[in-house]
Amino acid sequence: MMNIEGASALVTGGASGLGAATARLLAKRGAKVVIADLNEELGNAVASEVGGAFAKTDVSDEGQAQAAVDAASALGPLRVLINCAGLGSASRTVDRKGTPFDLKTFEFVIRVNLIGSFNCLRLAAAAMSKTEPIGEGERGAIVNTASVAAFDGQIGQAAYSASKGGVVGMTLPIARDLAAIGVRVNTIAPGLIDTPIYGEGPGSDAFKEKLGRSVLFPPRLGTPEEFASMAVECVTNTYMNGETIRLDGGIRMPPK
Repeated sequence: MMNIEGASALVTGGASGLGAATARLLAKRGAKVVIADLNEELGNAVASEVGGAFAKTDVSDEGQAQAAVDAASALGPLRVLINCAGLGSASRTVDRKGTPFDLKTFEFVIRVNLIGSFNCLRLAAAAMSKTEPIGEGERGAIVNTASVAAFDGQIGQAAYSASKGGVVGMTLPIARDLAAIGVRVNTIAPGLIDTPIYGEGPGSDAFKEKLGRSVLFPPRLGTPEEFASMAVECVTNTYMNGETIRLDGGIRMPPK
């Protein structure tokens, strides 16, 4: 098992949801965590809670991503990257009025979800390559976040599914690339997870309960803590490499 105690960990999208839960668990395991996010208020709050640091970061920007990597490296040897930053945009390829999907919107989703993930990954891996190897010669581990939409994309999810399919597609070749420097790469493809995207209140709760009934077992939405558990396992389990794991309660998404 890879020991992350005293190592630094960079979590993109760490200000809320999946990233925040993973940051908390990494800190609990002894890592020094840097939260890379655009939301300064929430990012600083999580960083303070876990005893780490915050770096305001547009993951698709080379300079900002490098600054986040540098901030993590300053806390200790960088051994962990969790890529959780991402967004979605629902639109049909051609709508009922015959209007095509806005190309700039498609490009923006790809830029944040796919290019942003690769940007942070390549820069973090470069920093990891300069650390001293531990255990069986490993230097670090990277976990990307895809989605079941990479496989079961629904109506209106062309951009989102393409971006997450790209994350899945690059996992194995990057794991093969980084084997030479002792860095492992895995991807988690979550299903329906209970994050702030669904809102709050009675209406939101009723909607989430209805969604949960479509999950095979257990018939509910997943929790950010369940994602965090899987992410930390992918980091610490030295034999996990080059894999994409569906974390979805067995759901297979219908067309809509």
